[in-house]
Amino acid sequence: MYSSTIRQPCVFTILIALSVAFLVGCNIESNTPVESSPLDVAVASVLVRSVQTWDEFNGRVHAIPTVELRPRVSGYINRVAYKEGSEVKPDDLLFVIDPRPYRNVLHSAQAQLEHARSAAKLAQSKTTHARALFAAQAMSREEFDRRQTELNQTAAEVRAAEAAVATAKLNLGFTEVRAPIAGRVGRAYLTAGNLAQADQSMLTTLVSQDPMYVYFDCDEHSFLRHKEFTRKNNRESNVYPVRIGLANEEGFPHRGIVDFFDNQVDPTTGTIRARAVVPNANRLLTPGLFARVQLQGDELPALLIDAKAILTDQHHKYVYVLGEGNQALRKNITLGRQIDGLYIVQSGLDTTDKVIVTGAQKIFREGMIVSPEHVAMESQAITPLPVP
Repeated sequence: MYSSTIRQPCVFTILIALSVAFLVGCNIESNTPVESSPLDVAVASVLVRSVQTWDEFNGRVHAIPTVELRPRVSGYINRVAYKEGSEVKPDDLLFVIDPRPYRNVLHSAQAQLEHARSAAKLAQSKTTHARALFAAQAMSREEFDRRQTELNQTAAEVRAAEAAVATAKLNLGFTEVRAPIAGRVGRAYLTAGNLAQADQSMLTTLVSQDPMYVYFDCDEHSFLRHKEFTRKNNRESNVYPVRIGLANEEGFPHRGIVDFFDNQVDPTTGTIRARAVVPNANRLLTPGLFARVQLQGDELPALLIDAKAILTDQHHKYVYVLGEGNQALRKNITLGRQIDGLYIVQSGLDTTDKVIVTGAQKIFREGMIVSPEHVAMESQAITPLPVP
């Protein structure tokens, strides 16, 4: 009885110890890390090639000829002869000012001219007769000179009357206000029944359409660099290719040339005013629009990578490159402009680096082992990334 009571706790102790050992063994086995297979990635060597550089500026579109139409004669407007906002050709009729007063003035001037011509004809006849009498010594020198003076006066009156007729015809013609250039005409500031004052009242505005000017301010460093580029390449002075993009356009679809730099740099801003001439056959460029301008520069060697390889955190743009032992190593980079679907890397990479272009988003820590497949650095149609 006593011995049986003693042995029973021992058996329980042994069973508990074995259970604990079994559980500990299970926990040790479950916590043992299972080695995962390397991540499959595509790796491409950094592309090194010469690229065309472009300096970017902000500008405004201007019409080459811009006309503020004002009347040359005063009068009440009879008719507005154009559709507001339409394109017109040179000499198209725009406004009609009441011509009746000027027509009457013309008729009066023509009558004065006829009177002057009749007087001159009579004076010529008298002078011819006086010359014959004077030659026959039947007329005094004084009388002959008086007849000659009358002839000269009537001739002057004829010329004055002719000038008055010409002026009256000119003013009558000015009652029809016509387009001096081809372009798009604006709204009518004065309509039928309103009084137009000569050389004062604004009738409308007229702007040319094709080509257009784009004015922009170039900083002095870019200006000097482009002057040096022109000198080295024996280009014609002040002729530089430019690309133009409007606010709602992707990229720079419009092409033109810079044909003018101002004759001095503004000392307060350190910039010089430049002007580009851009064709506008499709009428997309409208005076006053904001324009982004790229001015062509030198061709320089650059490191290029595909946008698919570029990752972003809160502070940096970075890529993963292939390190020793196929480890994924992070490198922070500074990006430049986009060239043909690839981005220029200004700093952070070497020419020998192999960049992970596919699968980089699945790398959650630096030093991960990857399984690389070597591909070419390709250019694709991509959405431009914001470059700080």
